[in-house]
Amino acid sequence: MQSDSKVAIVTGSATGVGAATAERLAGRGWRVVINYRNSETEARETQVACAARGVETLLIQGDVAEEGDCRRLAQAALDAWGRIDALVNNAGVTKFVKYTDLNDLNAVDFQRIYAVNVIGAYQMVRACAPAMKRQGAGAVVNVSSIAGITGMGSSVAYAASKGALNNMTSALARALAPEIRVNAICPGFIEGRWLRNGLGEQAYESFRKRYTDSVPLASTAQPEDIAESIVWLIEGARLVTGETIMVDAGMHLAPSL
Repeated sequence: MQSDSKVAIVTGSATGVGAATAERLAGRGWRVVINYRNSETEARETQVACAARGVETLLIQGDVAEEGDCRRLAQAALDAWGRIDALVNNAGVTKFVKYTDLNDLNAVDFQRIYAVNVIGAYQMVRACAPAMKRQGAGAVVNVSSIAGITGMGSSVAYAASKGALNNMTSALARALAPEIRVNAICPGFIEGRWLRNGLGEQAYESFRKRYTDSVPLASTAQPEDIAESIVWLIEGARLVTGETIMVDAGMHLAPSL
C-alpha cells in the first residue's frame, strides 16, 4: 500500500552532507531511508534526529558499490511505504594523495573510488527508477564536487570520478525524462571531518584560510548549506534537470588556490 508521505533515500547519511540532507527532508515531512556502511553510531544519531521531526525512518547498512545492497535499499523503502520520490546519491570515498605523487595511486584505489562514487550512484538510480517511473515523478540528486569541474581535489582518482559522475548526470537526465529529473551538486570546501581527517588538522586550517581568502564569497560551507541546495533541487526545481550546480562560494571563479 502506497503512503501519502513522500519518501527519500539518502545514501551515506550517517554524517556530514548526507545527515544534514536527511534531517532537512525529515523536517519537511519526508520519510527517510538512512544509509551507512561503517558509521553505525552516527547513523543512529541521524535517525533519532529525523524521528524527532515526527516522521518514520528506516536505518539500513549497505555498501552502494554492491549491486545487491542497492536493490535492498530500494526494496526496503517500497516494502515499508510503497514509493520512492527522491534519491540522494551522497555516499562517496576518496584517497588523499598529492597530484604529483603518481605512484601513490594504483588501480585498486581507482577501482574502489569509481565503484562507490560512479558505479554505486548508477546502481542506486537503476534500483529506484522503476518505482519513480510508475509514480510518474521522481528526483535524483548526485552529490558531486567542484573537483569534477576544476580537476582540483583530494586526489586525481577522486576528481576523475566526480567528472564522470557529472557526465553521467547529464546522460541519465536525458534517459529518464520526463518522469525523473537528475541533477548534481558540486560543493567546494565543506567544514567537517571528511577534510579534517583527510588533510590533518594543520593542513586543514591552512587550506581553510587560503580558501576563504581566495574565493569571491570569502566563506566555506557547512553541511547544512549543501543540504539546502539539494532539497531545493528535489522539491522546488520543477524545470531543472541535467544540471551540475556549483555551491562553492565562487571557488570556480578564483584564479588559484
